[in-house]
Amino acid sequence: MRKTLAILICKLTRNIGKLVGRGSSLPGLIALKTDPNILSKLKLPKYVIAVTGSNGKTSTVEMIKGVLEAAGLRVAYNAEGSNQTEGVTTFMLENANLKGEIQSDVVLMESDERYARHTFKHFVPTHYVITNLYRDQLTRNGHPEWIYKIIEDSIHPGSELILNADDPLVNSLKGESCVYYGIDRYGDSKEKNTSVYNDGAYCPVCRKPMTYEYYHYNHIGKYECKSCGYKRNEPKYRISTVDLDEGYLIIDDKYRINLALKSIYNAYNILATYALGRELNISPEIIADTLNNYILKNGRVKQFKVNGKEGTLLASKHENSISYNQSLRVVGNHKGDVTVFIMVDAISRKYFTSETSWLWDIDFELLSSRNIKKIILAGQYASDVAERLSYAGLDFNNIHIEKDIAKAVDYLGEEAIGHIYAVTCFSDQHKLLSRVEVSE
Repeated sequence: MRKTLAILICKLTRNIGKLVGRGSSLPGLIALKTDPNILSKLKLPKYVIAVTGSNGKTSTVEMIKGVLEAAGLRVAYNAEGSNQTEGVTTFMLENANLKGEIQSDVVLMESDERYARHTFKHFVPTHYVITNLYRDQLTRNGHPEWIYKIIEDSIHPGSELILNADDPLVNSLKGESCVYYGIDRYGDSKEKNTSVYNDGAYCPVCRKPMTYEYYHYNHIGKYECKSCGYKRNEPKYRISTVDLDEGYLIIDDKYRINLALKSIYNAYNILATYALGRELNISPEIIADTLNNYILKNGRVKQFKVNGKEGTLLASKHENSISYNQSLRVVGNHKGDVTVFIMVDAISRKYFTSETSWLWDIDFELLSSRNIKKIILAGQYASDVAERLSYAGLDFNNIHIEKDIAKAVDYLGEEAIGHIYAVTCFSDQHKLLSRVEVSE
């Protein structure tokens, strides 16, 4: 009776929430208050897939959904990205009948890395993809090694782990069954870490110095500890070729995928999707065909015009330096002149903080690329960004600071040179998009 009541209440409050434009966590919260064990009482399909990690969860889940549906499977997933336990509860009950049966072939979810240990007390994913562990919202999450221990608690017998072998922390996770994916050395790999920090300097097992054969970026690459022997596991699935200039990659020396977003981070999301699909025995041809030139629909990339000048918005995660580095690398790889519009007007959607030390972890040195002709800084933290840029050795004759966003956008429309790239966070993006012409 409590199970049925919880499902019914969730469905009703969810429908009301859609009408009034409210979020997707409240219905799940109410359902859990009605029946705290409701998730453990559901009848789940054969496949329950979860994706967690610091970056790439939403994009990877979206691509996995595309692959699963291309293979003819019916998928229930948390499309809105509400990934804490309450949000997961909402989407699962929304897809269940009053008997608690989820009527799909697959349950697919993005899970917040801090909440996975709570969510997976109630049920166990059959396949558990863990993308990476980076510095992310340090005021909330602390150090990545703390999140590592939390994720450890979310792993249970019965899950096949699909792990990024190129991340030393993720690679060290253990489960009953582990499958690894990774990227071979490619043209942009480096023998030395060129980022402003190195979270791979020490072995996660014995804490002694780690040796790298190459770095793809930050602490991601091929590594080995000479003290205890810990090293990168051999990937079962690998990207054997990456050409970001031409915009393509090749998986397992055979399957070519063209990149709509020319980014090594996007390549990892694609490879995670490929690995998961192959573990479900989906043909590599179907996977490659689905991912070829895949354009993300999650709002991370948007095209716009301002005063007739074309631009691309790259939405990043605030308090997450690697997410910003991803955007800056896309900017630097653009062929032709570029104007960069960087807006930092809010730090978080969930809590107030004016803590901006994370700006110093961003590789703003990437903006020294010759194709970048002008940089415009906007938002209430524009001066904080400018201070960081002063240490990056950039030419301040090409930098314009305007905290007032409306004035900054007007200046952008008048003075931009070449293609515009706007780099900001999901919380702030509407402050730009509401003032420009957004392409469909």
